[in-house]
Amino acid sequence: MARYTGPACRLCRREGEQLFLKGERCFKEKCAVKRRPYAPGQHGHRRRKVQGYGLQLREKQKVKRIYGVLERQFRIYFKRAAAARGVTGENLLAFLERRLDNVVYRLGFAASRAQARQLVNHGHFLVNGRKVDIPSFQVRQGDTVELREKSRKNALIQGNLDTAQGRGIPAWLELDATAFKGRVLELPRREDIQMPIQENLIVELYSK
Repeated sequence: MARYTGPACRLCRREGEQLFLKGERCFKEKCAVKRRPYAPGQHGHRRRKVQGYGLQLREKQKVKRIYGVLERQFRIYFKRAAAARGVTGENLLAFLERRLDNVVYRLGFAASRAQARQLVNHGHFLVNGRKVDIPSFQVRQGDTVELREKSRKNALIQGNLDTAQGRGIPAWLELDATAFKGRVLELPRREDIQMPIQENLIVELYSK
């Protein structure tokens, strides 16, 4: 299974903004974007004016990096979004938000999406009572996402849940921290996604 294994902070610096890929580190002074607010590499200090295709490409790269998706899978999501009813850009973001690893992160069981992906891969979560170890699994309205019994004493997950309240739980999800269970109240809408994303640029890029 292909995935990015390089330094996460380098990705944030390349996009010039925080993508929150490192969990709690992103909220501290150690954050690389705060310490070195310029692009990585030898010529990172140079300011280049980006427009047209460059803006569209950067927006696509940013969204891919936020959700930890590579190009081939991202293109599949876009095709599904274009074929579905509604606005293509909003459909695309909804498909990405409905990924199981993202839901685990949004509920607060993990400090980052990368950590959530690893927890799902290791079989720590049940969806509607059945073990699901596929991070890209699409949750549906009414689904319950539950931490399995054997994993409830995991200190890492318990620590993540303790700090989840400060980050906040999206309105389309419901968390019962005492039961280690979350529920999908409704499908995510555009206003539920607070990240500064211009999905229209991605649609323009793929529509060429």
